[in-house]
Amino acid sequence: MNVEQPNSKQHHGEHAAGRTGQPSPGSRQSFTAFDSQRALTVHLMEQVRDPKNLLRAYRRVRSNKGKPGVDGMTVHQLADWLRAHSAALTASLLEGTYRPQPVRRVQIPKPGGGQRQLGIPAVVDRLVQQMILQVLDPILDPTFSDSSYGFRPGRSPHMALEQARQYVNREGREFVVDLDLEKFFDRVNHDILMSRIARRIGDKRLLLIIRRFLQAGLMQDVRYPR
Repeated sequence: MNVEQPNSKQHHGEHAAGRTGQPSPGSRQSFTAFDSQRALTVHLMEQVRDPKNLLRAYRRVRSNKGKPGVDGMTVHQLADWLRAHSAALTASLLEGTYRPQPVRRVQIPKPGGGQRQLGIPAVVDRLVQQMILQVLDPILDPTFSDSSYGFRPGRSPHMALEQARQYVNREGREFVVDLDLEKFFDRVNHDILMSRIARRIGDKRLLLIIRRFLQAGLMQDVRYPR
């Protein structure tokens, strides 16, 4: 959820429509800054697989609960699975060989009618995603727009509504526009997304696994044996 003041200007430091051209001195300076940051992030996978990070991620996945993915494993079975496979899991992360399973696709009813498609990753994949998120959040979140409130630590839709209220009451604005990009995550360009992440993240193993998550595919109408 983004809340922008009308007529506010944002400078992203990129060529229009993704075109390439001769970089300006300012953009060359930005790329130098990116390179400096990437040099500090070439060994992030060691932080991802750290036992303390894994335990923190396990507790978060367990507290979030949720339905099983395509393999049928529940969050309650994850602890036993980790006792037997945690060494192999962390080794596959360090070696860059970890491969996520397809996402289980289900449909849930919308309050206003119709169906909403929901993707449910396997529990182990949710664990790995949480491990990665805990390492990337402190690096990437400070680079996001100050007008962005969706799915960010310490922010909420209520804060977005409060910001909109301030635009109306304190600054005399008359309109608040709510936009929903339909199927954005189904249509986002993976190459562009990965290039943006790679500007700040230098660990190729981590970048490879993130791309595998994006390309994991979907399975629908999964049935579990009774």
